[in-house]
Amino acid sequence: MTILNTIKPEFQTAFPRLASGKYVHFLMVRHSQSFPVFQTDGVLNTARTQAGITTQEAISRLVMFKRKQVSPERLVGRELLRSLNLIDSEDKKVENFCRYGAEQFCGKCPDCVIYGFAVGDSGSERSKVYSDSAFSLSVYQESHKSFTFNSLSESGTMMLDYDDPKRSESNKVRSSINELDHILPEITFPTVETLRDPTYEGFLYVLGNLMRTRRYGAQESRTGTMANHIIGIALCDGEIFSNLHFTQALYDALKPDINAPIADILNKATEVTTNLLNQEPIRKTQVITGSQLHDLLSEVATIYQDETQLRDTLNTLYQQTKVYAETYGAIAGKKGKGK
Repeated sequence: MTILNTIKPEFQTAFPRLASGKYVHFLMVRHSQSFPVFQTDGVLNTARTQAGITTQEAISRLVMFKRKQVSPERLVGRELLRSLNLIDSEDKKVENFCRYGAEQFCGKCPDCVIYGFAVGDSGSERSKVYSDSAFSLSVYQESHKSFTFNSLSESGTMMLDYDDPKRSESNKVRSSINELDHILPEITFPTVETLRDPTYEGFLYVLGNLMRTRRYGAQESRTGTMANHIIGIALCDGEIFSNLHFTQALYDALKPDINAPIADILNKATEVTTNLLNQEPIRKTQVITGSQLHDLLSEVATIYQDETQLRDTLNTLYQQTKVYAETYGAIAGKKGKGK
């Protein structure tokens, strides 16, 4: 029997109206592979925190805000839904029209029901994906670098100065060079992402989004590549430790070699999460790590590589979210107002 078949009975058969104490925690180490940019108002996001749980000195850390994590993942999922014609983001006249970020959510597709939405007085759905800001394992001073850049014209020179009203007559080029802080490659962000009360198909959808998302942060068409190393999946009856607590515990476990090779960090992170889970006041239905996790991720990858299996899975999921929306969600609310 495959790992997926073993855990399948643990999931809901339909999305419930009320929370029923079934949580899936994805334990990860996000690892930068290029130069991501996580910033607000032109500067990288940082926070001053205690270095570890036992290491009490205060350090500055880079912060990856929750929306910087979940938004790219749900956009990858929406792209997949569009490719299978489950949603349409162009033609407003079709039944499955759904557009992200423009107050034109359909309220019934997997993205709307699982990741949530809010459209003024037209309805809303609370996200079933719980996330929080992630903190870099290493200190801010060692995790970023400022780069200067400029834009070239087709002639190979710097762009014309577009503030110059006589640019059409002159060949004046910009004298200024822009500067921007980037996160360095191989910076780690220990992370827990939680899915509440999912169906089996909903679990596959969110896990697939984590596995398939490659770019995070600003300027994602040019940089921002990250790897999501999933080190464990825990099925529990409650929430678990925070991202910051995970980061601080891992810092203590790795000290003084905080910048160890990623393989060593992943091994130590697996040990740390196992210890932390054993301290939580929750009932653990399944904790999947090691070879079992490798097999599970391989099985999920096989589903995504097979169009028939993938289409069947997401068609089933769409029917589940549609029934939920019509029974408890935004569509049900609209029908109630109509009456």
